[in-house]
Amino acid sequence: MSDIEALKKAVPPFQIFDLIPQYAQQGFIDPERIDLLKWAGVYPQRPQEDGFLMMRVRVPAAEFSSATMREVANIAEEYGRGFLDVTDRQAFQFHWLTIQDIPRIFERLEPLGLHPKGACGDTVRAVIASPLAGLDAREIIDIRPIAHAMEGTLTGNPDFQDLPRKFKMSITAVPELEGIHMINDIGFLAHRVNGEVGFDVWVGGGLGAVAHLSKRLGVFIRPEEVVEVGQAITAAYRDHGYRQNRKKSRLKFLIKDLGIEKFREIVENDYLGRKLQEGPAAPVARFGGNDVLGVQPQADGLNYVVVATTVGRIDPTKARVLADLADRHGKGVLRTTAFQNMVIPHVATEDVEALSAELAAINLAPKATIRGTTIACTGNQFCRLALTETKARTAALVDHLEPLTLAMDVPFTINLTGCSNACTRYQVADLGFMGANKTDKDGTVHEVYNVHLAGSIGQAQRTGTKLKGAVPAEQLNAYAAAVLADFQAHKQAGESFVEYADRVGHEQFTPDAVLGGKELVTA
Repeated sequence: MSDIEALKKAVPPFQIFDLIPQYAQQGFIDPERIDLLKWAGVYPQRPQEDGFLMMRVRVPAAEFSSATMREVANIAEEYGRGFLDVTDRQAFQFHWLTIQDIPRIFERLEPLGLHPKGACGDTVRAVIASPLAGLDAREIIDIRPIAHAMEGTLTGNPDFQDLPRKFKMSITAVPELEGIHMINDIGFLAHRVNGEVGFDVWVGGGLGAVAHLSKRLGVFIRPEEVVEVGQAITAAYRDHGYRQNRKKSRLKFLIKDLGIEKFREIVENDYLGRKLQEGPAAPVARFGGNDVLGVQPQADGLNYVVVATTVGRIDPTKARVLADLADRHGKGVLRTTAFQNMVIPHVATEDVEALSAELAAINLAPKATIRGTTIACTGNQFCRLALTETKARTAALVDHLEPLTLAMDVPFTINLTGCSNACTRYQVADLGFMGANKTDKDGTVHEVYNVHLAGSIGQAQRTGTKLKGAVPAEQLNAYAAAVLADFQAHKQAGESFVEYADRVGHEQFTPDAVLGGKELVTA
């Protein structure tokens, strides 16, 4: 039994909420129980010996008020040195916190409806909810009530506080526009079958060092069944998932060994007590959600505006301006997305130009460019596992590439992460960069990036090809610019990068080929 498994058996993980006030009062954390902080959304940040903490906060159904945005900004300013991130699981993340701060922050989050409970740890994490819910004309069903029911029933539930590993869920309103289910343990996709609204169910997705995309359970379930089916699948994982080796404890490994048919049989027979209705696959999102940018029409004649944050980092001043703009041009609500962006819905067409200009003034203009399709993890600025810097480097990369991509007729995705854990899903991007260290013979350590090419949670539904070689950190801009220039120069109209790379061959995009001065060969 691993140390964390022994700890979970000795102390029920959600008991950490009873221990935190004690730790805050004494000014230090019991080192033997520090891992339990994850269940409260709290991690030690780098360097751990300094005692500072980072914290993730769930945003139920991805929607919150402008007043909440202001208070989140205030918390970041008062306790976190002004650092505020939007994560790729639609959460907020704070840095530079101390254990003495945590109880007071909890008190301030409570009336906002934001929750740190279950934001991390071996439990049901935040349920990713479609940011288009109740807005887009192509929506099948407004999934927000179901998302709230799932959050209230599964996330923070003591029955699921001790899972073998983390467990991630998503629920999608518009399958033609969203592909996030491909990398979650459970994904529900709304669609219609013979005129009836229901959900296609996918299970066993997860990235990390060994990536698996999810598989169809092969069923069609009614909206009122979603929470029950989610509970049954989660319970099956809790009881049957592996606990000896944490590297092989995710649901994806259990399904790989059992097979999808056997896993479905266990869920139906042992947890639901009935057979689920067979059903076809939902439609596929060609770009996996990366094309939902800029200004988009709502079903009611208004518009929702996607705000590209630039790798998820937004300072409190800009956050408060966003809140003001949501009040002035919308209905005082905002949303977070699974691509580190934010949304201002309910904007009248006659207000779009003024809103766009005010967003541009704070460098948050709703451009449908690479700024909105590039994500980066926390990196070694704060994360103890990361090997490379990510946020600032990727923001500089976006600044470098954006002028080169303004005329592109398809979205281009760049995901960059500081280690193999795939917190920003490098295996399913057009260009996925995984941070690593390379040591010279003289002992000098250099930051480099391995390249995973032409992966997709969209139409291709595949992980990318890991290329030979690595890109030195100082040549990241040059490498990405060269790949993009070749793509733009030789692509066909409407051709995606995945389609282009398959047509011309992946080997020509190796770091040595691109940076070595060789002319790229196109077909």
